[in-house]
Amino acid sequence: QVQLVESGGGLVQPGGSLRLSCAASGRIFIITDMGWYRQAPGKQRELVASITRRGSTNYADSVKGRFTISRDGAKNTVYLQMNSLKPEDTAVYYCTARNLEGGKLNDYWGRGTQVTASS
Repeated sequence: QVQLVESGGGLVQPGGSLRLSCAASGRIFIITDMGWYRQAPGKQRELVASITRRGSTNYADSVKGRFTISRDGAKNTVYLQMNSLKPEDTAVYYCTARNLEGGKLNDYWGRGTQVTASS
């Protein structure tokens, strides 16, 4: 099993910034992709950003130019720098990691961290 622990969420005024972190631990073999999803009240969970082991990134159109995903392979940690936050960014943010275990890819999720952009 792989455990993911998110941190860095909170309350920020619109236009402000937050940095989320997610550290993976446990039976880690090779973590391939890592990413962030979010779920706002009454809405489906959606992909925010993802990053491959080699550093290729993918972003939702709604966050392009404002959010930056990065990872530290040595620490098995992924980050999400969020700038110019908008009220519509308010959601619970979940970290994900894909672990290659015995030739099989298994996906793991964190418990989530609340991000609120409000005045």
